[in-house]
Amino acid sequence: MPDLSVNFCGVRSPNPFWLASGPPTNTAHQVMHAFEEGWGGAVWKTIGEPIINTASRYGAVDLKNVRMMGLNNIELISDRPIEVNFREISEVKKRFPHNAVIASLMVESRRESWQEITHRANDSGADMVELNFGCPHGMSERGMGAAVGQVPDYAAMITAWVKEAATIPVIVKLTPNVTDIAHMAAAVAAAGADAVSLVNTFNSIVGVDLDTFSPCPQVQGHGSHGGYCGPAIKPIALHMVSSVARHPGAQIPISGIGGVGAWRDAVEFMLLGATSVQVCTAAMHFGFRIVREMAAGLDEYLREKGMASAMDLIGRSLPRIMDWGDLNLNYKTIARIDAEKCIGCNLCYIACEDGAHQCITSDARPAADLRHGPIPKHVPKILDDECVGCNLCSLVCPVPGCISMIEVDTGRPAMTWRQLQEARGKSPMCDMRDLLAKGGVAGD
Repeated sequence: MPDLSVNFCGVRSPNPFWLASGPPTNTAHQVMHAFEEGWGGAVWKTIGEPIINTASRYGAVDLKNVRMMGLNNIELISDRPIEVNFREISEVKKRFPHNAVIASLMVESRRESWQEITHRANDSGADMVELNFGCPHGMSERGMGAAVGQVPDYAAMITAWVKEAATIPVIVKLTPNVTDIAHMAAAVAAAGADAVSLVNTFNSIVGVDLDTFSPCPQVQGHGSHGGYCGPAIKPIALHMVSSVARHPGAQIPISGIGGVGAWRDAVEFMLLGATSVQVCTAAMHFGFRIVREMAAGLDEYLREKGMASAMDLIGRSLPRIMDWGDLNLNYKTIARIDAEKCIGCNLCYIACEDGAHQCITSDARPAADLRHGPIPKHVPKILDDECVGCNLCSLVCPVPGCISMIEVDTGRPAMTWRQLQEARGKSPMCDMRDLLAKGGVAGD
């Protein structure tokens, strides 16, 4: 059987599926229930000086029939006393010694405050601490959260303070509301961070009520920017995780966050460099039981790939990520339509004609004439010589497997943009298309 456990900074977790710091990890009752269902770890809802939260707190973006494609929240850190949170962490670790329990921390930017709460985390029995440098609303206005995570020197300074006091691994949770998150990861790594987690939520206003004019969610007719999460942010989170994993100055473990709701999502994050994945929105939407399908799916996937351990996944896709300028410009694909599967909806033709490169034709539908037998099936046609291989048609097609992209042998050698620029520099009068066809110029 594949081993689903992961080793994160020396802490063993039964599987890579952790609950992220948030509403699902607010109490011992919730965390213990989650562990009973099969979650490998949990990051406690951020502990600090208790605050008062608002009502309402959540807003969502739906995509047609998909509810909560994106979730916005204006909720802040724990509104429960610090001593209660740490006491409950101790209780959870006694009952579930083999699960990873991480204390998320946030206090004012003073060495004494950070070191005092770190000592309390050490004493609670937590396996690790996570420094919340990501919250983009409420706390950032108080000089905490993203206000720290957006300034490399501040983030590094507080990380160093915590490392002076910590006897357990220190994870730094990064905000995505920066120009270069990999630069931030390198800064905290240099300051001694044992790991990073990313991404936290994106600054957002998810909508406005067109009747009352109030931003959503609304508090007595008013609103504020909040943190955006859920399936909608996964593509951006994947990019950011991969950029951190590839940065030479940030070679420390990564806990991936952002739109994870199924085992496939988790595998993608791990292939791009994450050792564990954190889940919040999906648990809020569907409950803790989703982890059962996630674990079963991961187990089956590892079996199919002949892998003995979930740790074998980490970073396997990173060598396949490169800068655009290093991609082969002479690689070509064209679309193929399976006439048997085609339902004649014409979506591919419309998309290509109006939104892409006019490489598909669609004859007028034949009129019904029962005297001459059944009506011929209506199937759009690909113009092979015109098709640029953009694959928009395959993305809009509603029938799985109906449109596929087929590689075409151009007979040309591989040529990247960088090579093209070098070749053109040697022969500035040459047309780039000629250079592509020839594979460069003499001496390349």
